[in-house]
Amino acid sequence: MDEADPKDSVDRLLAQWASERPDLDVAAMALIGRLNRLHSHMSREIEAVHLAHGLNHSTFDVLMTLRRAGPPYRLSPSELLATMMVTSGTMTNRIDQLEKLALVERAPHPEDGRSLLIALTDKGFDLADRAVTAHAANLDRLVAALSPQEQRAFDALLKTFLGAFEAPR
Repeated sequence: MDEADPKDSVDRLLAQWASERPDLDVAAMALIGRLNRLHSHMSREIEAVHLAHGLNHSTFDVLMTLRRAGPPYRLSPSELLATMMVTSGTMTNRIDQLEKLALVERAPHPEDGRSLLIALTDKGFDLADRAVTAHAANLDRLVAALSPQEQRAFDALLKTFLGAFEAPR
């Protein structure tokens, strides 16, 4: 690559480090920098689709968790907590927001009268389906710069990389 004509913003940073600290190995900096910048760009694009459906990342996440749970599209609060890595207070807040919008309801647990289940309402189910359809189309658009073969190769590399962090220690 021609240093005078960098391809992306990370290349410009790397060129500066090469000038200032030619002894420094910046390969990992390049990789992590690009992942961080991609995350920022993708997050903005994904959030725009969520907002177009009256949702944010948090409310979208709850609706999608309930939708992909399958019929009857309800889970206990603890089951929701297990998939989202948030505190119980945060989960309660999310459920309260969605309940105010009539997208979910708290329903008695049929097998335990002391417990509640969080269930998608018909309105919530319809919104979840519309939102996930738009979300999937948006994700396809976001990865379109890569060929299908490149997408599979990139996914395989990311899976290996993520596995190093998520593997039991």
